[in-house]
Amino acid sequence: PVSLPDKSFPESVTSTKDGTLYAGSFNNGGVVKVAPGGKAEQFVKPGANGSRSTLGVLADEKSGTLYVCSNDLSGLGVAGPSNAKGSVLATFDLKTGADKGSFPLGAAPSLCNDIVVGNDGTAYITDSLAPNIYSLKPGAAKLEVWATDPAFAPAKDGVGLDGIAIGADGNIYLTTYIPAKLFRVMVKDGKAGSVTELKPSRALDHADAMRAFGDGFLVIEGAGRLDKVTVKGDAAQVDVVQDGLTEPVSVTQVGNTGWVAEGKLSYIIG
Repeated sequence: PVSLPDKSFPESVTSTKDGTLYAGSFNNGGVVKVAPGGKAEQFVKPGANGSRSTLGVLADEKSGTLYVCSNDLSGLGVAGPSNAKGSVLATFDLKTGADKGSFPLGAAPSLCNDIVVGNDGTAYITDSLAPNIYSLKPGAAKLEVWATDPAFAPAKDGVGLDGIAIGADGNIYLTTYIPAKLFRVMVKDGKAGSVTELKPSRALDHADAMRAFGDGFLVIEGAGRLDKVTVKGDAAQVDVVQDGLTEPVSVTQVGNTGWVAEGKLSYIIG
């Protein structure tokens, strides 16, 4: 296990091939970096690049970019490190932590949750409070709504889109948090096609982060599980890899090891 700074609650974790881990802070903001066998050190300062509370983080080595979802969570009683408003995708240099860009999501309510990057360098971003998937093409000055669908709309008192990953088939796969569901968006020539809700082999509970894993996916259930999910047609086989985790929020793979962040967010909200 790796310990993060005292009283810092992670919501997401990502990694590079050399085994370096990067974790954001739901309450403190910023991003810490943990080299293999090392201790956590501040990589992106809280409040940098107009950021606030940090949710999804994704390291893209191809472009040398660290993508960070920043949100104003003051409505949940989480002040964060600055007075920045709204929901923003912030980007930083993966080697130095220097600012690269800042890209607001749509009009409120919106909540930047997680990110995946395609082979062409396009980033795709989930919005938990609006039924939108945003895209950011290399060199673009702003986010675009790449796909929207009524099925993505948050239920009353629920939370919408959360985890996002690109399957071996090139299509985009997503989770919704409350109620927990799995979706596939067909992709053709970079454009969104039909949306299908997949049928899991058992009910999911607080489906959170999603990462590609071989021909399937690693999926976190906030109820305490790390799952392997294999999609066959419109069905999804869910197999538990590890149970008994404490409020897990995200997973990243380094070689044959899966690193799971236990956010324990109920300590600061709810």
